[in-house]
Amino acid sequence: MELLFLGTGAGIPSKQRNVSSLALIMPEYKGDTWLFDCGEATQHQILEHPVRLGKVSRIFITHLHGDHIYGLPGVLGSRSFQGAETPLTVYGPKGLRSFIEVAMQTSCTYLRYPLTIHEVEEGDTLKEGPFTVTVGKLDHGIPCFGYRLQEDEQPGALDIEKLKAEGIPPGPHYQEIKQGKTVTLPDGRVINGQDYIHPPKPGRILAILGDTRPTPSAEALAQHADVLVHESTYGAGQEGLATAHHHSTCVQAATVAKNANAKALILTHISSRFMEEDHAQLLKEAQTVFTAVQIAHDGFRYQL
Repeated sequence: MELLFLGTGAGIPSKQRNVSSLALIMPEYKGDTWLFDCGEATQHQILEHPVRLGKVSRIFITHLHGDHIYGLPGVLGSRSFQGAETPLTVYGPKGLRSFIEVAMQTSCTYLRYPLTIHEVEEGDTLKEGPFTVTVGKLDHGIPCFGYRLQEDEQPGALDIEKLKAEGIPPGPHYQEIKQGKTVTLPDGRVINGQDYIHPPKPGRILAILGDTRPTPSAEALAQHADVLVHESTYGAGQEGLATAHHHSTCVQAATVAKNANAKALILTHISSRFMEEDHAQLLKEAQTVFTAVQIAHDGFRYQL
């Protein structure tokens, strides 16, 4: 499972950063891909990276500011033009349906695949593919949401060492043992497959948040997350600006990660006021609060 950052800038594109878009690519689930936000030129970014629109089954929009949705009509249309016929569901705040329908109707864009638009609300819990998705409202001036993805518990692996220690040789019966069945071995022994399976493995947790001031909802969504993706529009000492414009500083994002006991933090939505040479300082500021932090750039990839 991999997070691929397609756009990491705030507000407007720059030469270094496109506006917001993030892909979650899941080879372990037949390559299923989910997008989070879809700013202007997202489909251009996709052309430069290993994302296939036909594999995109879900798009989650955090809020309806242009730098998070202006690329959506193009992505929907291109997915159809490329021949995709598999269903696609788009999630986001109230008003998303109107935006999509007007764009499609005005541009006379025909979609050859079934499109479902789900306008989410605070507290929604959605069972989507291998994840339970929890929706939490953030603090951004207009309705804005964060998404907590909790993967289903993974079955325990076969305890090969125990099987070898008890003289149970490999064979077709291994598959039945792995399924937890009662198995009669070639030598006549009858064993319970459940006794040879490791405990289930907890699913991974991702918290992917939209633009926000610090808010308890962000911490709730990020509780014990394997990775938290949080905006970082401003630097340390710019809390006044961050509050006035409904955003967060790198230190505030790090505080959310710390308070939530997250395992890792990725900062994104970086203002164009910060040049590449400033990134080390932003990172240093965040690390005064939370050490396991990285700053994303366009094309940044993170393996879970």
